[in-house]
Amino acid sequence: MRVAIWYLADHGSVWTFLGFPTYGDGPFEDIGLTTTIPLLCLFLLVCVGELAVGRALWQSRRSARPLALALLPIEIAVWTGFALPFGFLAGAARTVLVLAVRGGKEETTTRSDQRET
Repeated sequence: MRVAIWYLADHGSVWTFLGFPTYGDGPFEDIGLTTTIPLLCLFLLVCVGELAVGRALWQSRRSARPLALALLPIEIAVWTGFALPFGFLAGAARTVLVLAVRGGKEETTTRSDQRET
């Protein structure tokens, strides 16, 4: 994503691959919101947020589930706006897995502490 931001800043246009734009030309463009550096920076922040939530989920943090669900509407807006084809599939799979897995380490520790007393 950092390369995409640099390319747009340097060339003033979206990078194309085999004649197709690598991003842009989606619903954002249809409503008059052209691809700009701030918009790509928002996309980068969403990606960083996904990484942070993914790490928290991997570490079984109790706060990870609500954060993953709170980030989802922002992700959906970005996936829709940039017309990303696999965002919805990945988001749906992640949401099902997040909801299917039970609580994190803190919750497990609390339950075992309660049994000992």
